[in-house]
Amino acid sequence: MGVQIGELIPKREIELENLYGRKVSIDAFNAIYQFLSTIRQRDGMPLMDSKGRITSHLSGLFYRTINLMEAGIKPAYVFDGEPPEFKKKELERRREAREEAEEKWEEALARGDLEEAKKYAQRASRVNEQLINDAKQLLNFMGIPVIQAPSEGEAQAAYMAIKKKTYASASQDYDSLLFGAPRLVRNLTITGRRKLPGKDVYVEVRPELITLERALKELGIDREKLIEMAILVGTDYNPGGIKGIGPKKALEIVKRSKDPLKKYQKESEVDLYAIKEFFLNPPVTDDFRLEWKMPDEDGILKFLCDEHDFSESRVQNGLERLKKAIKAGRQSTLESWFIKK
Repeated sequence: MGVQIGELIPKREIELENLYGRKVSIDAFNAIYQFLSTIRQRDGMPLMDSKGRITSHLSGLFYRTINLMEAGIKPAYVFDGEPPEFKKKELERRREAREEAEEKWEEALARGDLEEAKKYAQRASRVNEQLINDAKQLLNFMGIPVIQAPSEGEAQAAYMAIKKKTYASASQDYDSLLFGAPRLVRNLTITGRRKLPGKDVYVEVRPELITLERALKELGIDREKLIEMAILVGTDYNPGGIKGIGPKKALEIVKRSKDPLKKYQKESEVDLYAIKEFFLNPPVTDDFRLEWKMPDEDGILKFLCDEHDFSESRVQNGLERLKKAIKAGRQSTLESWFIKK
C-alpha cells in the first residue's frame, strides 16, 4: 500500500540511462509483488512450472535485473525482516482482502469473464516465504547483492542511500522519503509498455526520480512534518489515517500546528507518536556488502531450467547479456578510477 501522498510530491521522469553507474537499493518485497501482479496469463493465472510452483517472480527478477544491469545500474535487493508490532493488524487486513479477491477471481473465471478475472487475480497476489527464498537463491546465483533488513526493507534501503552506499532507494511506495532517503526512484522494475487496468489502452511507464530536498522545499515543510502529514493521511501502520483528511488538508494542518498528532491521537487505534518515531529511527543494519559478481551459470541453469522449466535457450541468452553487462560495469569503474587518479 504505502503512504498516499503521491499527488503532492514533485517528481520528474528520467530514462534508465540517467542512472548509469549508480548503485540503487531496491525494496525487494515491492518489486516481487509487482512481478507477481503483472506477469500473468490472460485468465489471471501466474506463470508456473510443471509442479505447480509459481515462477512469475523469478521471470521478472531475472530479466528485469538484466535490463537494469545493461543500463549500467547496479541493483541491490533489500528484503524485509520482522515488521513492527503496529503493522500486524494491517497485514491481517491485507490477508483477508486477498482471500476475498481470490473468491471473486474464481467467480469471474466461472462466468468466463477473463478481464474481470485477471483484475481480481492481481489483487490476490501474495508473497510467501517460499517465493522469497526462491528470489534470494536466484539473485545469489546471479551475483546480485541481497541484503536482509532487520525490519522494514524500505527503511534499510533508505538508510543505505542516506549513508551514500547507494545513490537512491527504489520502490513504488513513498515511504522511503519518510525514512529519509535523499532520492527515491519509482517505476524502476516496471518500466516499459503497460496496459491500463480495465481498459484496452497501453501507456509507456518511465522511471520517476524524486528528491527529498526538493519535495520538502516545494511543500514548505521539514521531514518531521512530512511524516506527520503522512500519518494523518494514512500509512501502512495506520491505514485510512484520520477520517476526512486527505493530502492537501493534512499539509495545511501540519503547517499551522506545532503538534498536529496530539489532536487526532484519540481517534486512532494505534499510537501515532510511535509510528512517527519508527519513521525517524527505524531498525537498520550496517552488516551488508555491496559486491556484484559474475553469475554462477550452472547454478542458474539448474535452478531455472532443470527445477522450474524455464527455456534453456532464453536463459542462456540472458546469461550472456548479464555477463556482458557486469564486464562493462567493471570496465567503466576501472576507467573512472584512472581518470580520478
